[in-house]
Amino acid sequence: MNATPLFVTEIDTPAGAIVFARRGERLVALSFKDYWPRLLKQLEKRFGALELTPDAKGGPPGRALRRYLDGDLHALDALEVDTEGTPFQEKVWSRLRKIPAGATWSYAELARAVGNPSAVRAVAGANARNPVSVVVPCHRVIASDGKLSGYGGGVPRKRWLLKHEGALLA
Repeated sequence: MNATPLFVTEIDTPAGAIVFARRGERLVALSFKDYWPRLLKQLEKRFGALELTPDAKGGPPGRALRRYLDGDLHALDALEVDTEGTPFQEKVWSRLRKIPAGATWSYAELARAVGNPSAVRAVAGANARNPVSVVVPCHRVIASDGKLSGYGGGVPRKRWLLKHEGALLA
């Protein structure tokens, strides 16, 4: 059985180290380092055996992420991702990428945007299973009352990302 080759890169950020995996130039996984083991299990379910190769630079995803961290908030917009979710998840993730940096939506707004206003919990579930957080910006979705909640990297990181993007005052 052949293992799926993935290139893995770690980048330090003010919110903690981010680890990501790419297949060619397409991003297949990204999370904060402490959540990486969970995401790695998802990759093993998806691809089977993995051949992980450390990659200090990270190819196009690494360059884009570094530009984003340096303040180019649109650097991640055109980055190619390979997420392989259910049709509903893919619809949610696609719509998330259209929420601009500096903006936030509620889970209810996102449910309406994907054409299913009663699917607020399903939208939250799709956010929770997002394999390429930050790039598919699930951190831009907040509770209807404006509270920050429900981010796999933890609420302090969600707050940092939103402040970095100008959606929250420092």
